[in-house]
Amino acid sequence: MPDVPENRSFDLSNKMQSKLHDLVPGGSHTYSRGSDQYPEFMTPILTRGDGCHVWDVDGNEYVEYGMGLRSVTLGHGYGPVVEAVCAAIADGVNFSRPTELELAAAEDFLEMVPTAEMVKFAKNGSDVTTAAVRLARAVTGRVKVAACQQPFFSTDDWFIGTTEMSGGVPETVRCDTVRFPYNDLPALTAVLDSDSFACVILEAATSTTEPEPGYLEGVRRLCDKHGALLIIDEMITGFRWSAHGAQSIYGIQPDLSCWGKAMGNGFPISALAGKREFMELGGLRTDRERVFLLSTTHGPERGSLAAFRAVVRAYASDDPIGQMEHAGRLLADGVSAAVSEQGLSGHLQVVGRPSCLTFVTRDTELAPSQAYRTLFLQELLTRGVLGQSFVTSAAHTDFDIETTVDAVRAALPLYRCAIEQGSVEGLLEGRPVAPAIRRYASPRRIDAPAIQRFKDVVGSGSDIPNSTGRKAMWE
Repeated sequence: MPDVPENRSFDLSNKMQSKLHDLVPGGSHTYSRGSDQYPEFMTPILTRGDGCHVWDVDGNEYVEYGMGLRSVTLGHGYGPVVEAVCAAIADGVNFSRPTELELAAAEDFLEMVPTAEMVKFAKNGSDVTTAAVRLARAVTGRVKVAACQQPFFSTDDWFIGTTEMSGGVPETVRCDTVRFPYNDLPALTAVLDSDSFACVILEAATSTTEPEPGYLEGVRRLCDKHGALLIIDEMITGFRWSAHGAQSIYGIQPDLSCWGKAMGNGFPISALAGKREFMELGGLRTDRERVFLLSTTHGPERGSLAAFRAVVRAYASDDPIGQMEHAGRLLADGVSAAVSEQGLSGHLQVVGRPSCLTFVTRDTELAPSQAYRTLFLQELLTRGVLGQSFVTSAAHTDFDIETTVDAVRAALPLYRCAIEQGSVEGLLEGRPVAPAIRRYASPRRIDAPAIQRFKDVVGSGSDIPNSTGRKAMWE
């Protein structure tokens, strides 16, 4: 059980986070890992992990949720994966010709995903979603993309140009992607009727929304009617809904599908898979003009391919999805009961599939609130729970869940106090978190190193107004 010191320090983490802002734009290499996603002066910089536990540079231990942005399903440092990677890279990592691991990994993948006939590996989810869009454009001779109004598909222009952070993307490119709402066939029909589209891309389901009866079948029919390729994004659902992907659960057959995250239990690997007639346009068995599909220096490096093969073996010999769902159900039930005890059921909710839970924080008026979310995160961090969600892994034990529910129960009185007084004023350290994808750095713009700014506001070593009377130790 993580220690819960009365004066848990984030001194070194905050100093290192400030230094990161000097060296790395945003202070993080992934926007959703940024310091603006956490309470302002509680930004743990991690050193190691084991199972579902992680430690920061200040020596604090946490039960972690989210698990590497949902990329770790078996647990940090999972032995069989680590051993397989070490054995593979001991004989070299990257060569000038394919290795036997590329063939073995492709065979493993296609055995797990029967809707696909060919596969190509890469490193990031954006690599393969963008390759899928390019391939669809080549197949159809069209440009426009119909993309579901789901949170994220790619860092590349065709998608990021539709978001709040569209700076640097030409207007002509932004217009080529049209968004449509999920679970709304009439809306998609109207989009596809309006122009010629190369493809439709969507997640089959999300952590909070299941497809309504007939919806995915209707999407498939519309794609066939309009001659658009259907691309299913399995980044999150693959290896978390099922080893065979959400497409196997809902019985939908895509033309192309995109995979990543949990494929390597945290190691960098992604995959574009699809029907042979389309995938071969990137190969040597076509008389058509070729497509520059995927060609990455590090796509076939041996470490990640070995990690993927070890993940496949783990899913074949055990039931990690069942274990994740068991932990998630225990957590959802326990948190919901604790919230109900405090009379806060309308203000704090756990939602989603058991293996992919999120929490919703609402203010006095029952409106979703970043400020109340930050207060909840603050109090969980204080008590040894780290995570922007309640996404579990197979490494979360019943005891880890019990520890987390206890932390939630201890955090709720302060949340209730904020509801009763109508704001988080006097209870929250620093500014609320902000959406990761937003047009301007405000409301979490950094004018000076965070530690110096904190000193300027409250003075070195001053008491921080919070539920435990902790002190900041910046010196």
